[in-house]
Amino acid sequence: MSRTCELTAKAVMTGNNVSHANNKTKRRFLPNLVNVTLISEVLNQNVRLRVSANALRSVEHRGGLDAFLAKADAKELSQRARLLKKQITKKLAEQPAA
Repeated sequence: MSRTCELTAKAVMTGNNVSHANNKTKRRFLPNLVNVTLISEVLNQNVRLRVSANALRSVEHRGGLDAFLAKADAKELSQRARLLKKQITKKLAEQPAA
């Protein structure tokens, strides 16, 4: 399982540890990934995703998983998230406008 957020494509970054003597050694900056269960109101189902804490805040800010995926760019999403986005847009298109 790669260390990548399924919603924002936030992944591992590399850099240097720099000592007081200015010695540089390679290090990795890992994203803060959390396994969460998000609820899709349109599909009436729970979805388990591995997302960063930052993405989780963004989902809450936008008003839930459905609203987040509607605005999200498909290039940043994982394969599972793309499939969810497709299902949600299809379901919304089927519903009559009230």
